[in-house]
Amino acid sequence: MNEVILSGLYRVVLLSILVASLAGCLEASFELAPESRLPKWLDAPEGVARSDLTVTMDYYSTFSGGEYVFKFYDKNKFLKIQKISLTTEEQPRIRTTELRNPAAGYPKSYPAYNVVTVNGITDIVERRAMEPLFYMTDDPAVWEELGVR
Repeated sequence: MNEVILSGLYRVVLLSILVASLAGCLEASFELAPESRLPKWLDAPEGVARSDLTVTMDYYSTFSGGEYVFKFYDKNKFLKIQKISLTTEEQPRIRTTELRNPAAGYPKSYPAYNVVTVNGITDIVERRAMEPLFYMTDDPAVWEELGVR
């Protein structure tokens, strides 16, 4: 009887590990800095101030590469307004890059950029340091160097 229970338990554990590995593992989680504008491909609800909105960006590693998940919430994170999932296979919709001549004053390998296109609208995510924040950039020099129009 104990062998049957252990065998069943072993199968449940193995199945759980398999399902978790297919879904991906959370690698990094970021929140849009309060002083940053919203991504161009997100629509703020009518009459709601930017300060009352939160955007998160999570990166999951998967067997097929990776997935970026953007979630758009009200200020209390009670109401999820929108969720956008993009896999790294959807290139060139997402690519991570650094500038050839980065601005002074940033840590090594920063700022780093992700060019993200959602429903035909392209915007650029900027990560300025190894921290849980991201920003949206309007710097024309960055857009030009990254070849985004």
